[in-house]
Amino acid sequence: MIKIVDVHTHTFPEKISGHAIKSLSEKSHTKPFTDGTINALKSSMIESGVTCSIIQPVATKPEQVMKINDSAIKINSEGRAAGIYSFGAIHPDFEGHEKELTRISKAGIKGVKIHPVYQGVEIDDERYINILRISGELGLTIMIHAGYDIGFPGNDYALPFRILKSLESSGNVRVILAHMGGWKCWNEAAEIFSGREGVFFDTAFSLGYFSPNGDGYYSNIEDCRMLNNDDFVGMIKKFGSERVLFGTDSPWASQIESLESFMSLELNEREKNMILHENVEKLLAI
Repeated sequence: MIKIVDVHTHTFPEKISGHAIKSLSEKSHTKPFTDGTINALKSSMIESGVTCSIIQPVATKPEQVMKINDSAIKINSEGRAAGIYSFGAIHPDFEGHEKELTRISKAGIKGVKIHPVYQGVEIDDERYINILRISGELGLTIMIHAGYDIGFPGNDYALPFRILKSLESSGNVRVILAHMGGWKCWNEAAEIFSGREGVFFDTAFSLGYFSPNGDGYYSNIEDCRMLNNDDFVGMIKKFGSERVLFGTDSPWASQIESLESFMSLELNEREKNMILHENVEKLLAI
């Protein structure tokens, strides 16, 4: 049976998951596919056949950073048995980037998620450049929300041109650019990042159509269109299949539906195996 690693998932503590999912669904006008808890993610993995999921937590406030990272360390201690691991979190306004990043690196965390839009700071800000530089020195991989965000229309904090400026100033660091390098600005992402050393891409929330939550905001299905199959495969060929990682953005996309859509693509078995598990296993040594 083929191994499947979902490099891009989200969960919330049970005591806040209901509120968090409701709030984010209303803001983005999109449908959640689980209740956002780890138990729901486990059920989704069983249903879809996903072997391993990696949680990508976002610290929206500096004071959340250490609590999130302590939780990530605990999740990772049970990762092999549960099939669920977690990246750490950092916030540009958190005091002591180097100390905290060093702490979580020593604790075995493989990488950190940053989200310029949710964190309210442009990715080419000096604070993020410092985070990238330190992470590179420590061998941490950084996942960056790339492109526009469905809940913040028009916000340009994480557009490809800004990410490029940040990477050019931060030294040797490995990054995963979520959403195929730039959500809803894929042509720009393909032009800017093709052949860029140390840059990887996940497939999360980029193929086909996203699912509206039924509140009437999206009245036309074409408003929910992302990349079609041909354009998606074209981007994989442009980037190189050895640099693409399978991800879903669960609970904002269904793991089983995302996997079915991916398996329908005109890619050979070798390319699919690389994207579904080999690339991320090599990158993160999991």
